[in-house]
Amino acid sequence: MKKTVFLGALTVAGVAAGASAAATLDDVKARGKLNCGVTTGLVGFAAPDANGVWEGFDVAVCRAVAAAVLSDANAVEFVPTTGKTRFTALASGEIDMLARNTTWTFSRDTDLKFDFIGVNYYDGQGFMVPKALGVSSAKELDGATVCIQTGTTTELNLADFFRKNNISYEPVPVETNAEGQQQYLAGACDTYTTDASGLASTRAAFENPTEHVILPEIISKEPLGPLVRHGDNEWGDIVRWTLNALISAEELGVTSANVEELASGATDSPEVNRLLGTEGNLGEMIGLDATWAKRALAAVGNYGEVFEKNIGEKTPIGLARGLNAQWTDGGILYSPPFR
Repeated sequence: MKKTVFLGALTVAGVAAGASAAATLDDVKARGKLNCGVTTGLVGFAAPDANGVWEGFDVAVCRAVAAAVLSDANAVEFVPTTGKTRFTALASGEIDMLARNTTWTFSRDTDLKFDFIGVNYYDGQGFMVPKALGVSSAKELDGATVCIQTGTTTELNLADFFRKNNISYEPVPVETNAEGQQQYLAGACDTYTTDASGLASTRAAFENPTEHVILPEIISKEPLGPLVRHGDNEWGDIVRWTLNALISAEELGVTSANVEELASGATDSPEVNRLLGTEGNLGEMIGLDATWAKRALAAVGNYGEVFEKNIGEKTPIGLARGLNAQWTDGGILYSPPFR
């Protein structure tokens, strides 16, 4: 397994080296749309609605970047990718950025030649089991069959956890979350493991979600965030600071409802003025106009709005902010300063 992953990494790295010289901002502007890689479907994070319109927590990052760069949050081509295809799609230039529950790791940042531009969700790997199984801890899963998506960090985390606890398991490989859900519900595996947020999303889609339990153990750190190719720092800056704008806006009290008013001079806060482009020249520094961040915020709202709308406690996903609360509210989320 390790050998296969290593060879795949070299292949992706080689493709990335060829695509990295492209000026992505110019390509996006010339094309008139942003090609954004997303998951094949994870409700709350990225999934098409009944009309085929993509929506979700990760989708909002794509739309924010499109609004900042193209002045149109709908100028996005969403490209569904699996755990196996996502990195090749980015490295080859098929997509301009990847925004799909992808963990920032050493090898992905270096060996695969990608730049993670920040963290939009601090997560960790967990386990879901049918309540009828009578299991209350992942340490009770000795000999269990485990549905697991291939090409993900969860594979190594799973092996490490079972080895540390001197218990065994039998993997049931799946390509997508939809396949994992299907196999799990069909009884092909005793437990399904992935990021805890993904388990919450998957369970919410079940006909009888209360019949399934997410076990208490979180066995890894999974900082999830958007990524771009190495070698195009200007494009990386745009994606990075668009995400930072959403995060900073929440702390500063800028929302989709008041952004126009604040941008028209209704505040004497220098930080807000710099963010919204009424003071300074931050937009010029990244090759955009002064109101790039205002457009992103008007289109999708600040980080808190995006969270609550798509995955928050009042949604079927039902996630608490936890680590993803602002640093001022007991979490670890904050943006570097806009100055």
